[in-house]
Amino acid sequence: MSEDVLQFSRDVQPKIHPSAQLKSVKLGQYTEIAERVILRDVQIGNFTYLERNGEGIYAEIGHFCSIASNVRINALEHPMQRLTMHKMTYRPNEYFRNIGVDMEYRAHRSSRRVTIGNDVWIGHGAVILPGVSIGTGAVIGANAVVSKDVPPYMIVAGVPAKILRPRFDEKTVERLLQSAWWDWPVELIYKALPDIQTMEINAFLDKWLPLAEDA
Repeated sequence: MSEDVLQFSRDVQPKIHPSAQLKSVKLGQYTEIAERVILRDVQIGNFTYLERNGEGIYAEIGHFCSIASNVRINALEHPMQRLTMHKMTYRPNEYFRNIGVDMEYRAHRSSRRVTIGNDVWIGHGAVILPGVSIGTGAVIGANAVVSKDVPPYMIVAGVPAKILRPRFDEKTVERLLQSAWWDWPVELIYKALPDIQTMEINAFLDKWLPLAEDA
């Protein structure tokens, strides 16, 4: 068989470990959910994977994201303005049978969604706080606590996370965003992979952007 013929090593359907817990989750093609991952009300794009022990709620995650172990996406915020911050005030049904969940607080939580772009790498143990937007191509350092929006293709780290440097110069970032390569047909990405591995980024874009436009 010709090397130019697309050959996949696995099925197009998401790969979900039996120990993972998913509720109201939409998974794209070729996604991977590892051991003990817990997700609720999360949308995940094609080829994105989450390593073991990750958690996420109320979030949209793009294509080709690499999310390491023990990452927390949209970490729970407690009602600090109340007499007590204990979960008894927003999930009283766990203690008192005749008092229901605080739906107003749940609506507040669900409105503060996290948005993660495409091709984002989130390092081990990072925490993404409610309402944060992480731009395409960004890198989040291990154990970072992200409390503010992260621009595309920026590297951040620390507690709280601060910008360290961009991955590429401004013009290159603009070209990458315009390319939207994460939306290319998978057959085109397959053919481009050897050049992705070896070519300088702008040389790659010079060669493959015209081909993508014709695809």
